[in-house]
Amino acid sequence: MEQHAVEQHGKAEPTGLDVVVTTMASDSHTWNLVFLQLLLEELGHRVTNLGACVPDELLVAECRRIEPDLIVLSSVNGHGFNDGLRVIEALRARPELVRTPTVIGGKLGISGSGTPARQRALMAAGFDGVFEEGGSVLDFQSFVGSLPAGSVARALPAGSGVLL
Repeated sequence: MEQHAVEQHGKAEPTGLDVVVTTMASDSHTWNLVFLQLLLEELGHRVTNLGACVPDELLVAECRRIEPDLIVLSSVNGHGFNDGLRVIEALRARPELVRTPTVIGGKLGISGSGTPARQRALMAAGFDGVFEEGGSVLDFQSFVGSLPAGSVARALPAGSGVLL
C-alpha cells in the first residue's frame, strides 16, 4: 500500500488570549462565570474557568501553571472589594504574574456600585480594570480587545485601566 505525504501549507496560529476566569474564596456563584466564559469564547479566546470558591493559593498556583494573558475575577456576593484586595496582593507578589493583566468585576460591595473611591483603591492595589455591576459589557469587551494576544506582551501601558 502506497502512502502519500500530505503537504502542509502553514499552520494557523491561535489569535485569542488565554484567559483565567474565577471567583474568589468567599463567592459560590457560578452563573457569572458561565456568562463570562461564553462571552470570552465567543470573542475567540481560550478560557480556563476555575469555578467558585477558589482559595487564594489555588488561584495563584493555577495562574502560575497556566500563564494566562488575562485574569478575570468576578464577584456576586458583595465581598469582591475586600477579597479582591487580598487576591491581587497575592497575584502581584509572584514575579511571573506581576504584569499579567488582571481585572475585577461584578458586585464589589454592599453599598451599591460605582463608588469612585473603591474603584481607585482597587486600581491602586494592582488591578488593570474595574467593571462593577451596572456597567457596560461593551466596556469590558473593549478592554479585552485592547490586549495583545500571546504571553510576550503582558504589560499594559500606564493608565490603561478602565473605571466604570
